[in-house]
Amino acid sequence: MLGWFRAAVLLVSFKRLSASLEHHPKRQGASELSPAQLNEAKNIGKRVSQAANVTPWKSTCLTQVLVAHKLLAQRSIPGHFCLGLKMGGEFVDDAAGLSAHAWVQCGEVIVNGAAGHERFTVISTFSWGGVP
Repeated sequence: MLGWFRAAVLLVSFKRLSASLEHHPKRQGASELSPAQLNEAKNIGKRVSQAANVTPWKSTCLTQVLVAHKLLAQRSIPGHFCLGLKMGGEFVDDAAGLSAHAWVQCGEVIVNGAAGHERFTVISTFSWGGVP
């Protein structure tokens, strides 16, 4: 699934990739999850991260987020993913010196992309499954 989403990120507009999600310009509150849902969400995030570490291509945070979202939504686990920006950094994405990062949150827990997320300013969130 990481390969499919990596190709999609490279070939398809983000607007089309996020068409099934509810867009929120600002960070949203978290939905309540049962302990079983939260445990499953954590496991999914961990498995996606582990798989991304062994792909022969670069599985970016956005690719991982899209895979995690798909797997969580298939299991009816609500959540949202955040897109953040910051100036400078190790991976500068454009000529303006901006770096971007994406991460998935279910309930109050970041299940994928937690490393370094606090250094980014959330510019947008996308939710599924009843997140307000």
